[in-house]
Amino acid sequence: MSGTDAQGRSSSQGPASGGGDGTRAVRAGLPEPVKHEPALPGPVFAAHYHLPGEPTGPYNYGRDENPTWTHLERAIGALEAPGEDGVETLAFASGMAAISSVLFSQLRAGDAVVLPSDGYQALPLARAQLEAYGIGVRTAPTGGDAQLGVLDGAKLLWIETPSNPGLDVCDIRRLVEEAHARGALVAVDNTLVTPLGQRPLELGADFSVASGTKQLTGHGDLLLGYVTGRDAEAMAAVRRWRKIVGAIPGPMEAWLAHRSIATLQLRVERQNANAVAVAEALRDWPEELGVRYPGLPGDPSYKIASQQMRRFGCVVSFTLPTRARAERFLHALRLVDDATSFGGVRSTAERRGRWGGDAVPEGFIRMSVGAEDPEDLVADVLRALDESAQ
Repeated sequence: MSGTDAQGRSSSQGPASGGGDGTRAVRAGLPEPVKHEPALPGPVFAAHYHLPGEPTGPYNYGRDENPTWTHLERAIGALEAPGEDGVETLAFASGMAAISSVLFSQLRAGDAVVLPSDGYQALPLARAQLEAYGIGVRTAPTGGDAQLGVLDGAKLLWIETPSNPGLDVCDIRRLVEEAHARGALVAVDNTLVTPLGQRPLELGADFSVASGTKQLTGHGDLLLGYVTGRDAEAMAAVRRWRKIVGAIPGPMEAWLAHRSIATLQLRVERQNANAVAVAEALRDWPEELGVRYPGLPGDPSYKIASQQMRRFGCVVSFTLPTRARAERFLHALRLVDDATSFGGVRSTAERRGRWGGDAVPEGFIRMSVGAEDPEDLVADVLRALDESAQ
């Protein structure tokens, strides 16, 4: 039986912590069955709760707790750390809200943090704010575990693996061991592959952080983020930051996210298989496209990715020779939308350089492979390549 603690959090993960990924995804975070009640209760819309007398109990004000968040947070915790007690998950309004909560709750003026130089393009915005608060920021690429070279004296190491959009991979276990030996905490951005692809806490990380906007929820219709960690004191600081900033998810978004997690394993399996098919087709194209996909044998990241990842994600990248060629390719696609973000059931692709925040060539394409039939997707991509070359 699973209960809740004084803050309304799950005190155990219940039956969903056992079994395979599909079982966990379908059952995670559900309350104990109650006769005539739905398996997944509907969203709770409440700014306040009845609270006579002393303010004790799990729910007192809508900025602090919500029963719909509780179910979602339990579900994510069961996926990030199945069967492990003492792990806490906190949901946020977006992935960047979750990222910011760790950075700004764990660091103080005079501290130093190590960020990836090839990570998500909003990290430079976070860097500027950290530096404005007197926090030293060092950067190094993800590949080759290069962040180790600037780790000495840092309070926090931020890892993004695979990196977005370059898809480089670092050795999480190695970096965690080195960071902990030097007194640093480690946070891993797990957005690209979800807990079904890798589990950073099992690899020793202190925090697993992700944007639930992407493949976790998978339909491109909500914004969400989360932080999962096992250190009670560190997570209390993250919770306090969420309360101060008010970066909370709406109950409807939280409910939609939990509902969507039930199909996560089905979506991930299909999308990952499709990504392999697309990556192989691009690899075999007569032009050299510089294809990157961690699950592709021969990829620079394949060896270490195979050691720490259970699935390799749905994002494939490649480079066309010019900006014009890339734009013709995107225009020629019929089944793939020209859109940003990734992880949805509908395939998308974009010329990533149009945003100006990533150090990529003008013809660099980031493709998020969806759940369409693989034969149709591959045919569409190859036809667009052929047409764009004319």
